[in-house]
This record gives sequence, C-alpha cells and structure tokens, in this order.
Amino acid sequence: MPRLLRSTAVLVIALVLSGCAAEAEGARQSADVAGSHSDAGVYRYQAGPAGRVPRGLERFYSQRLTWSGCADFAVTDRDRQSFADPDLRCTRVEVPLDYAHPDGRTARLGVLRRPADDQPARLGSVLVNPGGPGASGMGAVASLATAVAGTDLGRRFDLVGFDPRGVGASEPRIICRNTQEEDAERLDVDLDTSPAGIAQTESQNRAYAALCAERAGMDVLANAGTRDVARDMDVMRSALGDEKINYLGYSYGTRIGISYAEQFSGNVRAMVLDGVLGPNENLVESLVNQGAGFQQSFDAFVDWCLAQSHCWLGSTPKDQANHGFQQLLLPLTIAARPVGDRKLSYSDATIGTIQALYTDQLWPVLNRGLTELANGTGSTLLRLADIYYQRDEHGYSGSQDAFKAVRCVDDPPVTDPAVVWEADRLYRQAAPFLDDGHPPSAARDACAFWPVPPTGEPTEPQVEGLSPVLVVSTTGDPATPYQAGVELARRLRGKLVTFEGNRHTVVLQGVKCVDDAVSDYLVRLVLPKRATLCVV
Repeated sequence: MPRLLRSTAVLVIALVLSGCAAEAEGARQSADVAGSHSDAGVYRYQAGPAGRVPRGLERFYSQRLTWSGCADFAVTDRDRQSFADPDLRCTRVEVPLDYAHPDGRTARLGVLRRPADDQPARLGSVLVNPGGPGASGMGAVASLATAVAGTDLGRRFDLVGFDPRGVGASEPRIICRNTQEEDAERLDVDLDTSPAGIAQTESQNRAYAALCAERAGMDVLANAGTRDVARDMDVMRSALGDEKINYLGYSYGTRIGISYAEQFSGNVRAMVLDGVLGPNENLVESLVNQGAGFQQSFDAFVDWCLAQSHCWLGSTPKDQANHGFQQLLLPLTIAARPVGDRKLSYSDATIGTIQALYTDQLWPVLNRGLTELANGTGSTLLRLADIYYQRDEHGYSGSQDAFKAVRCVDDPPVTDPAVVWEADRLYRQAAPFLDDGHPPSAARDACAFWPVPPTGEPTEPQVEGLSPVLVVSTTGDPATPYQAGVELARRLRGKLVTFEGNRHTVVLQGVKCVDDAVSDYLVRLVLPKRATLCVV
C-alpha cells in the first residue's frame, strides 16, 4: 500500500521566503517584565499556573520559562535564516514523557513567540501547529511574522509556534535514519509487487521499525502520538499564562485541535481548524481520499498548463495527461537520473510533483521541472522532493521519521495483506496519474511492524461544552478534501469558511476574506453569521 501522503501546511514553504516582521525592542521587553533579566537578551519569568491544573502536574503547569533569541534553536537552513530575527523569542517547555508517570523522564519542547505589537492591549497567545505530523510550529510562526504584522491579530496576540514532542528543536528528537541512509532509501523505488518483491519491501519496513526503536527509544515512540501532543498544549497554555487556549491548526494540526477539545473542552477560548483531516476516517479511507484529492489537483494543473505558451505535455491531449506523466517518469524506474553528485529517482520525481501540487503557486515550477525531465535533466524535481523531505545541505530535519512515528501510534496498523492489496488497488483507481503500471501490492508498511501499540484510533469527535469553532476548508485542497471540513463544522456546531481555490490550507496566506473572518473570531470572538464563501 502506498504510504499516506504527508499533510503539512504549505505556508511553511511559501511564506518563509518573505522573512520575519520587525518589532520594537521596548514591546518585546514589556512582554517579559513579569520576570528577571539576567544575561543580555535572556528573560526568565513565571506566568503560570493559569486556569485548570490537573493533579500531579503542578510543577509543569507552573514552570518558569527562560526566553532568549532563537538562533540556537534552528534545525534547518530555513530556520537559520528566519530565526535570526532578534524580535522573535524562544524557550523550551518541560513536559512528562509519559503522562501516566509524571515523576519519570521528561521531554523539552521548543517554543517560538512572535510578541504582540500592542502589549498593553494584548489578549493572550495563539498557539499554532502547521501539520505534518512532523512539521515545525516554530518555523511556521517565524514564517507568519510578516503576515500578521500590523494586523489586529498581530497587535492583540502573541503568535506562538511549538515543535511537538520528537520534532525539530524539541528534545529528545525522533531520528531513525542518517542522511546517507535516507538518501539511499529515496533511491530504492520498491515497485516490484511480486511475492519476492513484497517480501523484500516488508523486510525493509520491519528493519526500519526496529531501527527507530533502537535509535529513538521505545519510551519516546510509545508516547509520540497526538493524544500526548494535546496534553502538552495544555501545559503550554498554563505556562504562557493563559487561562484558556486560542489555537490555529493546519492540516494534521486540526487533529491535534480536535484531540485537545476532547480532553480539555472547557479550556478552549477560540479554535481555528484549517484543512481538516477526517477525524473518523480509517487509514485506508484517508489514503484513498488523499489520492482522489491529488488527482483533482493534477487535473487542474493540466488545465492550467495547457493554457500556457509552453507546457510539458506538448501536443499530448488532456485525456492522455495521466499516461503522458507516467511515460515521462518511466525511464526513472530503470535508472535514476544524475543531478550533480546526486540522483533523481522515480519516487523523487513523484514526490516532487506531489509537493508542487500542494498549491497552485508552485504550478509554474512543476511545469519547469517536468519540462526539464523531458529534456534529460531533473534538478527542479529533485529540489521539490528535498523540500518535501526537508533536506538541505546539512542533511534532513527528521520530519519524515517523526511523521512515521506519530502515524504508527495514532491509528491501529493495517496488518491484513488482503486489506493492504485492496487499499493499493483503490488508491491507483483514485489517482491514476500516480499508477506506476504494476499490479497492486500487498506489502505492509512499517506501522504493521511497529514496536509499540497505538494510542489512538479514528472516532467521531466526542466534545461536550466546547465553545463554537471556526473551520476553514478549500474546494481544491489536494491533501485534506473539502467535504471533511464541511462535516466537522456541522459536528462541532461551528461555522464554516469556504475558500474556492487550489491549495492546501489558506489562513494567513494573503486571502483577505479568509483572514478577516479568522481575525474577527480570534480577537472579538465574532463568528460569521452564516457559512462564508471566499473567492480570489
């Protein structure tokens, strides 16, 4: 079965290039006056405990935070650029590794804050998670600093991004493969669906699961799931001094928001969920729905491309685009194409295409990449694949290992080969442009061999006493289908904002209609009176 495509908010890629907003030094200091100032640029203060504090967790909810510059928290090259902004403040928040044993081993979560412009009128913090799982909330907020500068949201709230347990600047990190091992894995396309090919693939997946247990640790893997990330958010809420949480979750981050609401519904002031993962979808349903979403995006890309003066399809008619795409990639199944001192594999060309389909803003880049491939080169597609995998000249961020670790404990694994085969068949049917022409595979993925049991499962949201939420859903979203947002807004008795476009998530990405609705809600708790349609 093809692995579930990563649902990370594309804003981390699209907005990080614009840099970070500047803010006055006096405003930053005013946010920290509740504590002591020791070394230059380092502030220690205790804002919590605030609101409800679960018994036995008092020391975590009331911990004293040490805020400093963010340069030392950077993990990727993009982080090293955006975290250099002196107006951003960073710290780590300590949480129990296992909430059933709060006196045992702990984890330290990386947290980045873009302080509110108007500190005297500050309403609190908005916690942000950009999805993945495995994406950095610290990087997301550093990217969003420009987007909120001068807005009501930026004036009234600290924007706070956190790296979930195991991710990015958080400690301990989940790292299973080194750079050389990850590069080698990307060159191993695993297209053979014969019994021998399936046995080889499953052997590799079993070995990967064992490697993660060895290098990350069984206790870290056992407590990596969304249930525990939501508990961590409640610790952060109190440590930041907020009696109730304000939350903005993108993509997989919507699942974190739903889990938080189920566990702490009375602690929610406001919650914005953009790009909803169907909370009651099993892994097979989610996989197939994503396949259909990416096919819809690919079809829209083809329509756009054929209207350009130069399109990779050339004279190939639209109804042959799926076949034309696979024929273009077919030589890569025999031999990867050299790109400098590296190589572009079939799987990299596919993943690079998928990365570009997350937003129509990358369609020109994808057209260039496919045109290059037709002409014998592959640098653009390899770069797009590197963005997806978060690889830079220093190596990988670890996001892919964290992605697998979370997915493997968030849902029961698919262990029946017959179910895996049928899922692969349905996926190929839903996304024919991604069908490599081989028969469906019954090879079970790494989660079938994961060394720790799952801690979650797909369920209908069970939320009582939750304040109304705001759900944002995009009609042409390739990774989180539009209808999932419609259904969640109904189930949570919230309000829906529909964006008519082709991208994955949209909040704070320059669509005024959407951002105005989000700002009114977060700042003034004013929801749209009815479902809202936003069109660019």
